[in-house]
Amino acid sequence: MTNKITLEIVDRRPFAGGHEFGETGAYERLRGWAHHAVDPKAPGQVDVTDIDNAPVNADGLVEFSAEFYMVRPVDPAKGNNRLFYDYGNRGNIRAFQFFNDAPHSNDPLSLKEAGNGYLMDRGYSFVWSAWQGDLFPGDDRVTMKLPVATNGGAPITGKVRQEYIPAAPTDCFALSGRAATRSHPTISRDTSKAQLTKRRYAEDDRIPISADQWEFAQVVSGLGMSGEVTRGSSEIAILPSDEFIYLHGGFQPGWIYELVYDGKDPLVMGLGHVAVRDLVSFLKFGTKDAAGNDNPLASTEKAYAWGRSQTGRCIRDFIYRGFNGDADGRRVFDGMLPHVSGGGRMWLNHRFANAVSMAGQQYEDHYIYGDRFPFSYAECTDHMTGNTDAILKRPDTDPLVMHSQTATEYWQRRGSLVHTDTQGNDLAQPDTVRVFLWSSSQHNAPPIDSAPDVGICQNYSNIVTTSMLFRAMLDAMDAWATDGTAPPDSRIPTRKEGTLVSHEDWKKKFPAIPGNMIPTGPASLKLLDHGPDADDGILTKEPPEVIDVEGYTILIPSCDEDGNDVPGVRAPMVQAPMGTYVGWNLRARGFGHGATYEFIGSYIPFADSPEERDFISDPRPSVLERYATQEDYTAAIEAACRRLIAEKLMLEEDIPQALATAEDWGRPRHVTGL
Repeated sequence: MTNKITLEIVDRRPFAGGHEFGETGAYERLRGWAHHAVDPKAPGQVDVTDIDNAPVNADGLVEFSAEFYMVRPVDPAKGNNRLFYDYGNRGNIRAFQFFNDAPHSNDPLSLKEAGNGYLMDRGYSFVWSAWQGDLFPGDDRVTMKLPVATNGGAPITGKVRQEYIPAAPTDCFALSGRAATRSHPTISRDTSKAQLTKRRYAEDDRIPISADQWEFAQVVSGLGMSGEVTRGSSEIAILPSDEFIYLHGGFQPGWIYELVYDGKDPLVMGLGHVAVRDLVSFLKFGTKDAAGNDNPLASTEKAYAWGRSQTGRCIRDFIYRGFNGDADGRRVFDGMLPHVSGGGRMWLNHRFANAVSMAGQQYEDHYIYGDRFPFSYAECTDHMTGNTDAILKRPDTDPLVMHSQTATEYWQRRGSLVHTDTQGNDLAQPDTVRVFLWSSSQHNAPPIDSAPDVGICQNYSNIVTTSMLFRAMLDAMDAWATDGTAPPDSRIPTRKEGTLVSHEDWKKKFPAIPGNMIPTGPASLKLLDHGPDADDGILTKEPPEVIDVEGYTILIPSCDEDGNDVPGVRAPMVQAPMGTYVGWNLRARGFGHGATYEFIGSYIPFADSPEERDFISDPRPSVLERYATQEDYTAAIEAACRRLIAEKLMLEEDIPQALATAEDWGRPRHVTGL
């Protein structure tokens, strides 16, 4: 393989004002670009969709570039010789938030933005880089410069499908659905050649919207164009556009809108996997880049990767497609930690992919090409197609895997399929894999204390904090990869133990909380046909055809008398609850009433007192029946911490923060009148 990489450092600054982190000392921050040139015919990337349709340079190589952000010890000898790679999420840094409990920033420089300093105190070199090639610059996101695929210089065209689900009346959308994401331009603004439909719920029949009711156009305002605050600031204009859709009268909440049109000029999106592989391989094994520049992390001995949600799926896709082996057959990442991916992989290595899209829930993006067999790291057979496969199938280069998911993934992201076969039977995982359910928590669990929100849902958002589990998990991964110290066993619901159950069985146990609706079930996953070339990266049936309406068996964790999850790793707040914490929340009336909402869980507070409980007929014991005083509640939190530490699922150093969160009955996270 004749791949080349050149690192261009465009900015170098002290990190955290030169603060000394433990024994590691000071850090510095580097930002720059990794410039790649790869052989389109080499085995390492020949299977990248449309790489054979990308332009090549004089050496016959395909060129592309990706931004990176790096934080490294000023004195490499004081570091731990480990590279921690943050896949981010849609071009945004995420690991500082969840490992360092830091406020979000895409260019963290200050001591405050270093949070608790966990990664630095441990001596890690931190790397975050672009892999999603369809993002626009803005908000300090990392971006890529990818080639457009053509057919010998002529535009490549094909079917594109996109959903739009407004939370408020909206005049227009980017065709991609997101302002920061590149749209596939339409080949024609003639709306009679496209199809716009709407439906109330994901599985309802589509209702056509006539071609004269909408346009390929963008709505702009005088204020948005010129910044005026007086003359012209209230003007709007409807401008024809190949990359926006405008609906007369506006897109209204409570509807799922779907557009199918013929687009053009797809990017070679699968090069995102190549960008990560070749960058980390160089940082781990290289000495000098193609221009003779020194490797800035030349002392690296081990490399670990973490990604959440979209990038958890990206990690699983990266492994499945064999990208963890570099050009010389060496293992790139020693350990990978996909978080809240559920059973999905990425819609990335495909023509006209929209990598920013969600992977499919009960209501949103239900028919997207995201969750597809194989779902598990272990080998099994798809009972509907007869195909046998696994995510891990290259033992020489496959990484150690610690897969973590919350209750939300079982309800919304088909998480049970990670550790069952396609009919819901327990499936033993390889010895190199651990799977953890973080019980009764939600997809996004912000580490920084804040009050719960309702938004367009019926319940408060889930407020369980779990960041202490990340830190224990990374320590365990490092010990596992370094000297073979086995990490804690998987903690998952199983059929054998009766803790992985059907929706019908779950309903029998969940308490009848006054005024509370429950979901109609977890998000289903039907067998879909996206066309004969889908496995080769080209989707030709849009929308896809439903082949088997029953589809795959999706199961959920069992619950206790409070409605909280029984199996899995129970964070301190779940072991000492102040309410029912679940992985689902329901859309309010007017917004898809009763359907589960994206990735938001619920917090349903207990009654404060026995008197309140009796008055509202709540079957759950009240707060004061559980903890006579605030001090009792804090003691229960500390006892929970001690249990997790004994199980090597939490670090001793995280107890003070857990106790601080528990002060004043856990306010502002908890809602109580005590």
